[in-house]
Amino acid sequence: MEPLSVSFQTSNAEKTRELGSALGRRLQPGDFVALLGELGAGKTEFARGMAEGCGVPPEEVASPTFALIHRYQGRIPLVHADLFRLAGEEDLYGTGYYELRDADEAAVVVEWADRVPSAVPPDALRIHFDSGPGETQRRLTATGTGPVSARRLVELARDGVSLLAQGPG
Repeated sequence: MEPLSVSFQTSNAEKTRELGSALGRRLQPGDFVALLGELGAGKTEFARGMAEGCGVPPEEVASPTFALIHRYQGRIPLVHADLFRLAGEEDLYGTGYYELRDADEAAVVVEWADRVPSAVPPDALRIHFDSGPGETQRRLTATGTGPVSARRLVELARDGVSLLAQGPG
């Protein structure tokens, strides 16, 4: 299957979070989302939106940089990991990450997934965050690498286009 890609432009942090929420409402256990981009690009804001869309109160969601992995319970379980501080795959062993990822009991979102490429399964929705022309604008390029992630991307594209067309947040 050829990877499917769609790009979105958000005008501020609220719109980035709302786009994440639109995806979160569609997530199912076993879905995997990899968030890629520079520091401050909006990955944690998007993850907070995903958690909200899964039914997790946004104030419960923090960047798991120091705890590495958080598990939240909402409409479905959501595992949120941040690999920023890891040097490589060996640092991920012993954390229980692979067991959580492969159990298909929760949706998984991973920030800084490019730090440990083997942490990303073959069928994943990869979302790359780039700064836009304005200070708060972001360009998100989402790529589905398998049948499940491509289906989520089509659903997100449908929801995201109408959401982002509503104007400033």
